[in-house]
Amino acid sequence: MTNPTAIIQIQNMFKIYNPGSGEVRALDGVSFSMGKGEFVAIVGQSGSGKSTLMNMLGCLDTPTEGDYYLEGKNVAQMSDDELSIIRNQHIGFIFQGFNLIPSLDALENVELPLIYRGMKREERRRVAVESLNRVGLGHRLHHRPAEMSGGQQQRVAIARAIAARPPIILADEPTGNLDTVSGREVMQILQELNTEGRTVILITHDNDIASAAHRIVRIQDGKIVSDTAQPALRA
Repeated sequence: MTNPTAIIQIQNMFKIYNPGSGEVRALDGVSFSMGKGEFVAIVGQSGSGKSTLMNMLGCLDTPTEGDYYLEGKNVAQMSDDELSIIRNQHIGFIFQGFNLIPSLDALENVELPLIYRGMKREERRRVAVESLNRVGLGHRLHHRPAEMSGGQQQRVAIARAIAARPPIILADEPTGNLDTVSGREVMQILQELNTEGRTVILITHDNDIASAAHRIVRIQDGKIVSDTAQPALRA
């Protein structure tokens, strides 16, 4: 039975590789839900299953068994084309490696997913500029990734993720390639986005980074081993 107040609900999800005697259960009966506007950190070490769970949450892969309701739609058995539409309309991705296109400047990198949404040129240019201003890069519109620091590149990636105003932000180790100061700036932006109403999912192995979230879900050996609400956030 689905929870009508949940933006995300996973029920008894399995991801099994090499079924049979040598099978690997990357996810082993995972169930949990998230309400709209939550900020949840999913924490686990390498091999824990957190990357597999991230791929499921981001509609980048489908489970072997189980259901995944995203805004009330069961996406677990959707086709690749259907999942592509869901990703484009509902989820903004922020990756550890930035995933910017080197030959495009900041503005063009942010505009790219808006082209896939069919947004007209003038509108997408306006939206992209607004997003880059939002992350403090209005003065770097025409700089390419190689001309920016790691922290600036990650802020371009955040601008790209939020430009189309998706309800969910999925951040995979977003500070992993950054220095401490840049990492702190990125986390502050994520907290501000959450305060503005976005649902934020943070994937990390770092307990200090996870402490920024309202709730910490720990995964180990493909199973959720704890799900803990955080105290009221510090200023």
